[in-house]
Amino acid sequence: MSLKDVSVRNAKPREKAYKLTDEKGLYLFISPNGSKAWRQKYRFLGKEKTLSIGLYPDISLSEARNARDKARKQLAENIDPGAAKQLLKRSAKDAAANSFEVIAREWHVKFLNRWTKEHGERILSRLEQNIFPWLGERPISEINASELLSALRRIEARGAIETAHRIQQTCSQVFRYAIVTNRAERNPALDLHGALAPVKKNHHASITDPNEVGNLLRAIDTYKGFFVTQCALKLAALFFVRPGELRHAEWTEFNFEKEEWRIPAEKMKMRETHIVPLSSQAIAILRELKALTGNGKYVFPSMRSQDRPMSENTVLDALRRLGYTPDEMTGHGFRSMASTLLNEQDWNRDAIERQLAHGERNTVRAAYNYAEHLPERKKMMQHWADYLDKLKKNH
Repeated sequence: MSLKDVSVRNAKPREKAYKLTDEKGLYLFISPNGSKAWRQKYRFLGKEKTLSIGLYPDISLSEARNARDKARKQLAENIDPGAAKQLLKRSAKDAAANSFEVIAREWHVKFLNRWTKEHGERILSRLEQNIFPWLGERPISEINASELLSALRRIEARGAIETAHRIQQTCSQVFRYAIVTNRAERNPALDLHGALAPVKKNHHASITDPNEVGNLLRAIDTYKGFFVTQCALKLAALFFVRPGELRHAEWTEFNFEKEEWRIPAEKMKMRETHIVPLSSQAIAILRELKALTGNGKYVFPSMRSQDRPMSENTVLDALRRLGYTPDEMTGHGFRSMASTLLNEQDWNRDAIERQLAHGERNTVRAAYNYAEHLPERKKMMQHWADYLDKLKKNH
């Protein structure tokens, strides 16, 4: 006799477990603790087996019957419904373990030591905000180019074109990692070449005309603000390192006897040790500054705390106080200034690029190349300091 909804609903627990039988092997198993579970008894290859369908009321009587009928169709096709269900569970578990988010986070941890702390955090944050919500749970082997493009289009639609391109590159690296770890067979990011709007190159504003460079240097000499900030401006011109590398400089990194500033790999964008040869002019500025900040950790401490470096906007704000707009000069502009003028003076391009700490693409050499072209770079850095002095005097 078949069950009724009311009898299922009103079934009460007893001292011992019992069952209410429906039809064609389906029954409701009631435990002493009150739980009610749908089960189906069936035979496969001569053996009696039990299929767990689910708990009531999560699974209604009609839904349990539909599951029973599906199992009976599988039996008619010589398929064990219990084994099929277990296989489906394992597949779902494998899919979750091999989802894009799981593999992307694994990749991120694997290669975290290649980036600065800030850059690594930025990479993960971009994925969390722009990719994981839409593709994070998808098995990475099933994601196609159309799905990835759809996610990237969301970024593009808000005008963040460069971010869309950067995230596409990151996703490509994740897919490559999945391929080499045998969890994907192809990289759909490669199919999207040319699919996104091109990035409009916005170069950092810089002064490269020698006469204007002289004017800038003279303006820096007249700066009336914090003395440490004035020194940072002078050394930004002499060192042409990235602004973040300059403001995080520590006294322990400087060796006046060897005439060099050795920046640890973990502070560099490309995660490689970087040597900045010190010109006599740079050493003179540093010795004067050391009397003021030498008892602390940072060469350029914050005005508010000796335990923190100066703000990332300090040099930029100082340039504004000197009358230079964002379209005329930036902290990064000192790098373009040096690159342009040193190339015009026919210095070895490789030595210039190495001094700018541009990325070494040969990973085998990357661990050893921080001293590459060093003798020539020492000559070049002293020449650069002398050249700036000449420009400052020629007015």
